[in-house]
Amino acid sequence: MALYDPADERPYRVSRTKIDLFVSCPRCFWLDRRAGISRPPGFPFTLNNAVDTLLKKEFDIHRAKGIAHPLMKEYGLKAVPLSHKKIDEWRDSRRRGITYHHPKTNLVITGGIDDVWVRPDGELIIVDYKATSTKDEITLDSEYKEGYKRQMEIYQWLFRKNGFRVSSTGYFVYANGRSDRKAFDGKLEFDVQLIPYTGSDRWVEKTVVDLWKCLRTDHPPEAADECEYCAYAASRIEADKTPKKRVYVGSS
Repeated sequence: MALYDPADERPYRVSRTKIDLFVSCPRCFWLDRRAGISRPPGFPFTLNNAVDTLLKKEFDIHRAKGIAHPLMKEYGLKAVPLSHKKIDEWRDSRRRGITYHHPKTNLVITGGIDDVWVRPDGELIIVDYKATSTKDEITLDSEYKEGYKRQMEIYQWLFRKNGFRVSSTGYFVYANGRSDRKAFDGKLEFDVQLIPYTGSDRWVEKTVVDLWKCLRTDHPPEAADECEYCAYAASRIEADKTPKKRVYVGSS
């Protein structure tokens, strides 16, 4: 992705993940989009990606038939996977996704969804797939899952901006890998559950504008107080300034 240039009048794409980066730390966001200095990448979640792919294939079977998935029936949800000509485009987070050109900022906001379901009255339900392995009850209460909630709300905002009627309640399809089996036997079994989340996308509009203002400044803003990346960078810079006595390993 190209860096942001305030003098460039062409629309500039900002992904859902970059919005979340801005919310997490404006300084890290500015360094990423203006200076090309990104946070160190995390470990690839290849197993999670495999679960996502298989879930999409499974729901696509029911999408093609226009019928409810057994999970929907189990939770009493009257809906079916949405059949739409752009469903594959919306799910392509790397190149396309669902987009909205924000006129005030000239930013094109993008997001790649996992799935969309539709109620009998035409109201859309945004769905996100998650995979984990835990013996604890799965909830949305932990601090790091605040990002999951923002993710859901950004998707809902994007679909509303594209003219769709969207339910305020979205669903996380959570696949929990079981570790209580006697042996692996070359397969990992999952319990799958549906977790509803009712949120609000009212924060998104203001955040997009604040993000744009941040992009247009020529100097990075202050770091977020809780940003571990900026705290490490500051500590490293301070340590490099402090003279250290040299210690030679193996000397007597």
